[in-house]
Amino acid sequence: MLDWVRNRFRRGSVVPVVRLSGVIANGGLLGGRSLSIESVAPLLRRAFETRGARAVALALNSPGGSPVQSALIAQRIRLHAREKGLPVIAFVEDVAASGGYWLACAADEIIADPSSIVGSIGVISSGFGFQDLMTRIGVERRVHTSGENKSMLDPFRPEQPEDVVRLKRLQAEIHDGFKDWVRERRGRLLKGDENTLFSGEFWTARRGIDLGLVDGFGELRATLQQRYGDKVRLPVIGPRRRLLSRFGLQGGLGGGIDMIGPATLAALEERAHWQRFGL
Repeated sequence: MLDWVRNRFRRGSVVPVVRLSGVIANGGLLGGRSLSIESVAPLLRRAFETRGARAVALALNSPGGSPVQSALIAQRIRLHAREKGLPVIAFVEDVAASGGYWLACAADEIIADPSSIVGSIGVISSGFGFQDLMTRIGVERRVHTSGENKSMLDPFRPEQPEDVVRLKRLQAEIHDGFKDWVRERRGRLLKGDENTLFSGEFWTARRGIDLGLVDGFGELRATLQQRYGDKVRLPVIGPRRRLLSRFGLQGGLGGGIDMIGPATLAALEERAHWQRFGL
């Protein structure tokens, strides 16, 4: 009888799941759909404060983005993990590359699908040059600065070699920080040559296993049930919905017309991040 009562009211293990999906950028960019410390911090706090939590799972699907926001989110994950003494397990879905892999390294273990994309441990900066277009349409560019380097990489003038040198120097410093983080978190698990690992190349998780970038294959629910029992509860910690959105009143202009504006441009920029990895 006593065993029946225990089994009847046993709540089972709890592993809260935080979904980190999207491009990593400051909260004001990409139409508010990005991952940033501002948007993610409340979710992490709620996950790590979940009563009875045995671990925290990260459902990761990100092509990267801002190195600063990546570092801030990763540091917050480690802060909570140390304070609560909970292991963190990252589950990679389609991709955890560049800043997405930065986030994955905040976990104590990285689990992925064999076809998941991982890596891209590098730094990229891209833009456009419009100087020929300006000349062709007869527009004169007028820029006045105080500070000789204030107009560095101006897209409306020819690219200057000295600007590229300065940009490369900045990229190298950011890249060094990324490499230091991967070394700190993955340590002796890394098996590949560093010139390859840190070249910016990306691989499937099947190859990532060989390089020490991934710890194993698996799917979130099946893996956590295997480890914590079939009764494990996996509450998904998501953003709280605003009152208007609960009643379907949140949205843009009526009539179903999608105006070309900041939201459209943000969507195009977000799409470009995913397309780098064939997604």
